[in-house]
Amino acid sequence: MTMDQAERLRKLVEQHPASEHEHPGTQKPSAPPQMTKQPKPQEPVRPRRPFSTNARVIAVTSGKGGVGKTNFTVNLAIALRAAGSRVMILDADLGMANVDIVLGSSSKKYLLNLLEDDMDLADVLVHGPYGIDFIPGGSGIEKAQTLDDDKQKILLQKLAGVGALADIILIDTGAGLGKNVMDFILAADEVLLVTTPEPTSLTDAYAVMKAYSRYAESPQLQLVVNRIYDERESREVTEKLQQTAGRFLHMDVGCLGYVYEDASVMRAVRRQTPFVVASPDSIAARCIRAMAQGVLYGASPRVDCGWRGFLQRIFHFSR
Repeated sequence: MTMDQAERLRKLVEQHPASEHEHPGTQKPSAPPQMTKQPKPQEPVRPRRPFSTNARVIAVTSGKGGVGKTNFTVNLAIALRAAGSRVMILDADLGMANVDIVLGSSSKKYLLNLLEDDMDLADVLVHGPYGIDFIPGGSGIEKAQTLDDDKQKILLQKLAGVGALADIILIDTGAGLGKNVMDFILAADEVLLVTTPEPTSLTDAYAVMKAYSRYAESPQLQLVVNRIYDERESREVTEKLQQTAGRFLHMDVGCLGYVYEDASVMRAVRRQTPFVVASPDSIAARCIRAMAQGVLYGASPRVDCGWRGFLQRIFHFSR
């Protein structure tokens, strides 16, 4: 971690203390020490591109539950924030909406509360710790797609402002091939597919890739391999999925990076503290920071529709 990144993360912790949002028993994380070595991004460094006028919308998904998707999303968000980007998370996992748990935060308002006359975006938006804002979706995400046109327009108008509040919006989707999940990954401009080296996880990840390739207009999908034991294992998993996708789906699949199996991750989960903050010098945290650099400085992203286009696509799917 550079001195600049370390200083930014220290300021985030100081300015956004977790004690205002934590559940009982959660400990306040300490500021991270200076890092001198970390994995390098897989792509060459390029000048940063401004995203203030059209936020990047990145869906984070997985073929099956239990692969660490939400934990990855939250920790990536914090690493991106420490690198200087404004980050927002939309918790769109209907089955296990737990972004707030990983962040050690909570909310009494949800997306559908925006339909109330006296509610606006500021009432629903949660200013979580470490400078991460998020919108609790819950079951309101699915119900929003079945509302009549007038109510959907209200939601679209009230949510439109999110695009001006963030440079990067991460959509934490559910797992699998449900309609709701596919709607979100097809509406986003970019997709991160989290998998593990386990055979069942790889099979389910390929199923997501297959469905995505069939319906996506301009596929932009990258793999994230979680819980690896050595780099060779990550390469084997990545090459297997990339070769299969190229041969049978005629789709190019990138790889953002990997996260090593690390005991500090589970310790942080128990403390309801993101591991990039609780154990900033752990190998898992270094992997996350390397991937954050890949998101920011890797291959130039193509922002086709941005946040407003994402909303329009989501609502259009139900008609």
